[in-house]
Amino acid sequence: MHFVEVAVQNVRGFSPAGRFAFKTGYLVLKPPTPELSPLAGLSLALLYADGRGGDAALAASTQKAGKAALTFVGQDSVTYRVLRELGGGGSLHRLNPATKQPELVTQDTAEANQFLRGQVGLPPRTTFEQLFCLQAAQLPSRRPRGGARASTSGLRALSSPGMPAMRSPTSPGMAHSSPGMSISSPGVIPVSDIPAAEAKVRELEKELVLCREVDNLQFEVDGLNSQVFDLESKLRGTDGLKEKVRQAEEAWNAEPTPESFGLPQDIVARAERYPRSLARRDEALARLESEREVAEEEAQRLPDIEPLVRNRNFWIAVAAGVACFAVSFSFSDWARYVALLDIPAFGFAAVLAMRYVDELQDRDRLGRRKEMFAVREKKILEEFEAEAGPVRKALEVFDVDTPKEIPLRLQRREQLGAEVAQLRAELVSVEKHPEFQEAIRQLPVLRQQIELLNAKISEKGAFVRDLREVERELARLKESIALARNPQLAGMGMAGADLAGGGMEPLEDPAPLVLGLAGDLLATDVAAVIGMMRERCVQYFSALTERRYVGVEWDRDGRTMVVTSAGRRVPVGELPPREVDLFFLSLRLTVVEKVSARVKLPLLVEDALVGLDESRLPLLGRMLKHLGTLTQVLHVTPHPGLAQLSDGPVSV
Repeated sequence: MHFVEVAVQNVRGFSPAGRFAFKTGYLVLKPPTPELSPLAGLSLALLYADGRGGDAALAASTQKAGKAALTFVGQDSVTYRVLRELGGGGSLHRLNPATKQPELVTQDTAEANQFLRGQVGLPPRTTFEQLFCLQAAQLPSRRPRGGARASTSGLRALSSPGMPAMRSPTSPGMAHSSPGMSISSPGVIPVSDIPAAEAKVRELEKELVLCREVDNLQFEVDGLNSQVFDLESKLRGTDGLKEKVRQAEEAWNAEPTPESFGLPQDIVARAERYPRSLARRDEALARLESEREVAEEEAQRLPDIEPLVRNRNFWIAVAAGVACFAVSFSFSDWARYVALLDIPAFGFAAVLAMRYVDELQDRDRLGRRKEMFAVREKKILEEFEAEAGPVRKALEVFDVDTPKEIPLRLQRREQLGAEVAQLRAELVSVEKHPEFQEAIRQLPVLRQQIELLNAKISEKGAFVRDLREVERELARLKESIALARNPQLAGMGMAGADLAGGGMEPLEDPAPLVLGLAGDLLATDVAAVIGMMRERCVQYFSALTERRYVGVEWDRDGRTMVVTSAGRRVPVGELPPREVDLFFLSLRLTVVEKVSARVKLPLLVEDALVGLDESRLPLLGRMLKHLGTLTQVLHVTPHPGLAQLSDGPVSV
């Protein structure tokens, strides 16, 4: 299960109105005001509404009602959305996977709670609140103690005049009131060789100076590393855009082109011209057919042609002409006049011959027109085929019915090309921005400075202890020398420690409740939970306390004993409050890590790390980031260093 989005309106600790999307991993939520955003309280109000209107206290203003909505993916991998008017009613919706539309599940509060428990997989409210909501108020040091046997004022009353007030175990270290007067810390014994100890003090003081120098250099390196991280983050800001460009180019190159299908480049224009080409072809064929019909009518109107050799009138005219010509050979005068008649006879025969030739020419002309019609029809069809053939091939290739669908199949590539051009222009614009160019210019300079500082650190020594460790050793050694010179202070220190230890009730052991709830969630007994948690809890606790504690033991009821590096077993409630808090955090992180292997629920942290040593915050941030690889971790904090460690800050 993980949260997808929170939408708020008039909710305390959030922006006046807004929608905030969450991804998986370790996310830092930056509140808009110094007041921490009550993410855990709002989530509990939405997921475990009791219908009594108590969630109205989350509204930022009483003048109008607050509204909130939580979108999350349940254990059944279905997306749900809870909407509620703070102090009023609400509804539960489910996203239909098929239609991608929300569907109303119920508007009844009791029915919604039952559905979330049974179908969605939410644990009981107490389990979710105590295991997956980490708030500052839950720290053992901020809970009331069981009772006090003696007050701090009573301790001060037991102190003798002129003696320093004995310190409570909650304040580690020594109190000094005058030179040479001190109360020994527990576990400090007088030295046997004072000169050797004083020589050791001088060595430690030199080491302390060296450690401070190295610490200052390391502080500068950390600051420069922070700047480098910011600049690299700014430069990596284009990684997402570059990835979009790469993906768009791949999609564009993978999209089919006309050439890849053996089609001409102008297939789209051809497809658009296809209706006009088809109309022109049909019009030309219709015109040709009309002319052909006219020619056929003309051919039908022509009479049948009788061959000239069978024309009787032709032969009579020829015979008459020949006869008249033959008479001209006689020697009679009248015969010469008769011979003149051969002229009209031969002329009539010539007229008949010429008419026959004309009829033959008409027949030949009509025959040639028929051949011309065939040639014109072939040419029309060839021209249309040259234009429309690729279109018909495209219809087969793209498996579409009409040429209008061809541009739609190729339009995707044009859209992708336009998208690629737009993304490239956007990338160039970002990379040419003055801030981006300044980051490119500053980054190598800062890295060079870091290399110089690291070289200086290396010159100081290959291994330098932690500054606080040297300070502690030096303080304890000086205290041992003081005890060796003034032995009566040792007894006073032990008495003061006894008085201080007896003046307060120990803090509550958080383990029984947490282990019991973890056992209920995993449906197993406390003994099995202890076996599952022990090793990892020791690792967390040892790391957070700089290895002052090397073991954790639980009895059958879950009560805790911790083992110090010196081998002493101490009830966890008797530790200094801050170390009890560190144990509590170690246990809670262990439970989330182990439980997430079976049941994934988001971890909501409302800055429970406030008040802890700054030196431990980076380590705790890395621990939370590790948990973010197992389940969703939403951390509400204004701390900038933790935001840098997160997978993505979200301003709420």
